[in-house]
Parts: sequence; structure tokens; C-alpha cells
Amino acid sequence: MFNKYVPIFILLFVISATVCCAGGNQQGNTKPTVSEDGTPADGVGNNTEKTGDNIMYLHINNTTLTATLVENSSTKALKELLAKGSIKIEMSDYGNMEKVGSFGTTLPTNDERITTDPGDLILYQGNSFVIYYAPNTWSFTRLGKINNITQEELKKTLGNGNVTVTLSK
Repeated sequence: MFNKYVPIFILLFVISATVCCAGGNQQGNTKPTVSEDGTPADGVGNNTEKTGDNIMYLHINNTTLTATLVENSSTKALKELLAKGSIKIEMSDYGNMEKVGSFGTTLPTNDERITTDPGDLILYQGNSFVIYYAPNTWSFTRLGKINNITQEELKKTLGNGNVTVTLSK
């Protein structure tokens, strides 16, 4: 009795294996999921900008730092300002944890409760640019983060007292 069902099970196995594998990639029929410029090749998810568009430079004394901006309406407005030219900000120490200075204009806010890390770039109250070199928890708008810098290196670059920071694209 068992022997008469074996061919049926084999046939079902072969059919299910064929159907299962038919949707897989076959040699010569593959397409990349990411194009050479880093964007999705299928067009899905192209609502974010290319990574290069999210790079900002901070010129502090004789040092240039690179930062990566996040995606929100605040950074979109900031990038629009930077497209018109660099932004010079006079910054001062506050609370032994940050340098803060006025943009001279108001940007849209996207406040959320954040605990900052050294190198975080923050928009405070829509008009203040803040570079954190120590942790702080508050409701802020995240703009981005300075790339590849330690807390000690950042504190040394910013120095003691007031400093002029120039932002550029």
C-alpha cells in the first residue's frame, strides 16, 4: 500500500521544487539592486537624496571637518541656505558640553528627545546651531554628525572660549 504512494510523493516533490526555484535568479538574468552611484537600480526608494548631497563642511580655524546631514525639513532648509553661499557662525561655549551660535535666520524644527554624542550637530529653537562635544539630553532637532572625530580631537579643534565656524557645501 505504501509503495503505490511513493511515485505521487516524488511527483509532488519535483513539481514543488520546480515552482520554488522558478522565481530565483538564473545566470544571465540578474540585475543589480544598487546602481553605480549608490541609488536603487529598480527606482524604489529614490525619495532620499544621494549621500554626497548630505555632506557639509565645517571650517574651524585651520581645520576642515566633514559632517553627514540627516534627512529632514531642517536640513533641507539648511542645504538651501548653503547653496547660496557659506554660513559664518560666531560660537561660544555653553554648559561645558557645546558650542552654540545663531544662524541669523529661523529654520523649520523637527524636535525629538535626543541624548547627544560628541560631534552631533543640532538645531536649537529653530535658530541656533550647536556642536556638541559632551552628552546632553533634551528636545532638539538633529541636523547631522561630524564624521571620524573623537571627543578629544573635537574639543581641541573647537578650543576654549569663542570660535568662528564656517559651514559650506
